Formats: sequence, C-alpha cells, structure tokens
Amino acid sequence: MKLTDFKALTFDCYGTLIDWETGIYNGLIPLIEKAGKAGASRDEILNIYARHEADQELRTPALAYSTLLGVVYRRLANEWNIGVTDEEANIFGASVPDWPAFSDSVDALKYLKQHFKLVILSNVDRLSFRGSNTCLAVEFDAIYTAQDIGSYKPSPRNFEYMLGRLEADFRIGKQDVLHTAQSLFHDHAPANGFGLASAWIDRRHADAGWGATMAPPGTPRYDFRFESMAALAEAHKAELAR
Repeated sequence: MKLTDFKALTFDCYGTLIDWETGIYNGLIPLIEKAGKAGASRDEILNIYARHEADQELRTPALAYSTLLGVVYRRLANEWNIGVTDEEANIFGASVPDWPAFSDSVDALKYLKQHFKLVILSNVDRLSFRGSNTCLAVEFDAIYTAQDIGSYKPSPRNFEYMLGRLEADFRIGKQDVLHTAQSLFHDHAPANGFGLASAWIDRRHADAGWGATMAPPGTPRYDFRFESMAALAEAHKAELAR
C-alpha cells in the first residue's frame, strides 16, 4: 500500500491540523486558576476535559460544538466546586477560531492539495470551523461537520455520511480514501469498522497518555504512521520520486 494509491485524504481537523490541546488548555486557564488547579499538569487537565467532552457528545449529539464546549466548561466548574458565569462559559465555547494551527499544517496542505481531494470530517460546528479554515489557508473540497450530521465521532453515522457524500459528490469510493487523523479514539477505531485505510498523525509521540481524547477501544489498526503532517507530505514526495 502506498500513499499514491489514494484519491482523497479525509481529515480530522482538531488534533491533526489544529493544535486543539493548546487551544483547549489556554481557554481553560481562567477556570484552572479560579479552581486552584494550577499545580495540576497540563495532561491531567486535558484528561479530565476529555472525559466530560466525550460524555457530553454522547448525551447531546445534536448540540452545536460551540454550545457543547460551554456545557463542558460548566461541568468542569461543577466538578471543581466553583461557580462560573454564562459569559465565561460562552467565551470558552467561542474560542475554537483562536486555536492555533500546527506549524507544518499550512505548507503540508498546500502541497497535498496538488495531489488529492482534501476533505474535513470534524466534531465541530460550521461557524467555529470557518475561523480554523482561514488559519489553515487552503480550500477544502468538502467539509462535513458534526453539526451537518447530527452526531459526533466516534459514531459510525459520521463515517456513513462522509462515505455517502464522497460517492455521490465525487464518485470516490472508500478504497480511494485515506483517513488521516491523530485520534485513535475518534477516528481510527471507527474507520477500522468501515474498512478504511488510515494514516495516524501521531502528534503526541513525545507524550504519554491520550491527552484531550479518551483511550481507544482495543488496539485500532492504521496503515501509515507519521509524527507530523510535514512527514506525510515528504513521504508522498519520496514515493513520486521513486
């Protein structure tokens, strides 16, 4: 199997192209300080966040992500026995466009755009993604969000929707798709269930644990592993050179 075998790269955005862990943690700093949790490690905070976010996505699959983030903010405040205002929760909910891109994302996407259809499958709402899309500086061929679908990954509904739209809109079958993502929990495990080839962008290769995602069920399979988007782009260049 080679990268050049595929016609489309389908991306999880947050964690893969956008540094969501930095964005989440920075957005939580006022709450962390208010709760007296400044002594906790970043990963400890992100682990707690992941538990609340994953549970809330199961409970309210149709809730827009920006609104859901505000609910998660309040849940964290409740766990830490502090009060927060609606304004504080809403500021966190609106923070997604401020989450930074990884330093290699823009150049890698610019290169890959020359060779693949680029498609987003993301647990986000349209308005929040608009800010991230500006940051990434590429025109994606399709954008499928949790808001469009009415559920959050790892629900199989999201992958069913994506594959159906790719076939209908581009005549691209699943054999031509390489799902490209950081999260084994949100992306690689459900992709396995559909027989999709996948590339793990292991952004947390230097860190233990799962950060802002839950641990995946079992041991998800992946076909390629890269530590960055730049490494994926370089591997594709090398294949073409051969």
